[in-house]
Amino acid sequence: MSIKDIQNEIIDEFSMFEDWEERYQYMIDLGKDLPLIDNQYKTESNIIKGCQSKVWVHAELQDNKITFTADSDAIITKGIIAILIRTFSNQHPKDIIDADTDFIDAIGLKEHLSPTRANGLVSMIKQLKMYAIAYQTQLN
Repeated sequence: MSIKDIQNEIIDEFSMFEDWEERYQYMIDLGKDLPLIDNQYKTESNIIKGCQSKVWVHAELQDNKITFTADSDAIITKGIIAILIRTFSNQHPKDIIDADTDFIDAIGLKEHLSPTRANGLVSMIKQLKMYAIAYQTQLN
């Protein structure tokens, strides 16, 4: 599936819920289903800077596609990173670099987060794209 297809799928899923209480619960559930990062990658160098809670992200390049794993010590934050990993994992680095993140606004996520969580969301996206840039450089 392309990044755009996955984003559209997420928009459709979020539109099924009537209010933000249900959407938060859905994000918590997504976080619970997140494939956990291996403990060896829960290091200071894998923590995303700019997040209020701890978020660890690890990236590996396999068959020219990046696979992300992550974890967080906060349930909502874990749901947020789960959405981003679902969107960007198993994609080519160039596709991740070129992808827009308008779907975040389409589901209304940013406006329903506290300012510190919204900043964390931006930091998560930036970090995933930085991994993509690093791997794209290796591929060139």
